[in-house]
Amino acid sequence: MNQQLFEKVDQYISNLVAPEDEILKQTIESLDHASMPQISVTATQGKFLQLMLLTCKAKRVLELGTLGAYSTIWMARAIPADGKIITVEFDPHHAQVASENIAKAGLSDKIDLRIGKAMDVLNELIAKGEEAFDFIFIDADKPPYAEYFELALQLSHPGTMIICDNVIREGKVIDENTTDERVKGVQRFNQLLADHPKVTATIMQTVGAKEYDGMAIAVVN
Repeated sequence: MNQQLFEKVDQYISNLVAPEDEILKQTIESLDHASMPQISVTATQGKFLQLMLLTCKAKRVLELGTLGAYSTIWMARAIPADGKIITVEFDPHHAQVASENIAKAGLSDKIDLRIGKAMDVLNELIAKGEEAFDFIFIDADKPPYAEYFELALQLSHPGTMIICDNVIREGKVIDENTTDERVKGVQRFNQLLADHPKVTATIMQTVGAKEYDGMAIAVVN
């Protein structure tokens, strides 16, 4: 088993059940044109997010970490016409590219793009009594994942699904002596998830076109 095989199988799956249209392809291409990192979810992961949104009949969605809005577009296509996604991006340059991609996809009316630190935006939403979200996708900077999750819980209701990406870090999470702040952040989060009384959760390992990683999936009790 090797990375080349994982990529071929991922391509096979996406061709079958998660084909990308021109908008999604152009969104990925826009990252190269804007010198942004190619760290979006894969097409099969985008389709997975859609299925999870449909499973919990999500109308209100919160996303931390927009990048070029690739995952945002996948999710926006799975919510009803009167649904809303609030997506948060720290980098103004990334946000500009994301905004253009959202407009090209014809989804500007469904997607509210906020620029700023995820922590600040989360606290603002809580302070102003924002209505609870049905689905929350956390794919931002890793060191404060545990803090993001705790704040996300304050913006949820029983049945809200919270998915957190990149929680295996190519297997580095099992290294107790790691000095990588991203890995340490994810380790803290994973332990929090395991012990948290307010959620029922699991972690799924992922392989495919991107490096070996994993997603945490939690449902609020």
